[in-house]
Amino acid sequence: MHHTVIERELELKLILSPERSIAVPARLSYRRDDPYAVHVTFHINSDQPVHWTFSRDLLIEGVFRPCGHGDVRVWPTRAEGRGVVLMALSSPDGDALLEAPAAQVSAWLERTLRMVPPGSEGEQLGIDDALDHLLAR
Repeated sequence: MHHTVIERELELKLILSPERSIAVPARLSYRRDDPYAVHVTFHINSDQPVHWTFSRDLLIEGVFRPCGHGDVRVWPTRAEGRGVVLMALSSPDGDALLEAPAAQVSAWLERTLRMVPPGSEGEQLGIDDALDHLLAR
């Protein structure tokens, strides 16, 4: 199986307060062999980057309306006259509110949707082939 990856480097803002934010380089990744998930890697001032994985559907919905609960919440808004997507992430290590440019996130999501259209994710996993092989006599 061909494992295609779609990546996008972008700069997010880590919102520290209503008046203060810092730039955070990040990478969005989507893999055909993990079709339900998006992977976000944040390059912060630490030895190792921070990785988050969550539902592609959650990010798609969050571009248009507030969604998610618990560890990952995503919603659209406007900041300084431009469309942005906010991502609130919670973990035992702390909470973060990140702002991403909506146009860049949307363009990247469109590329993932062309590679793996909605509803076809299960076909990418090869479950039918694995079952056929398992059940073959």
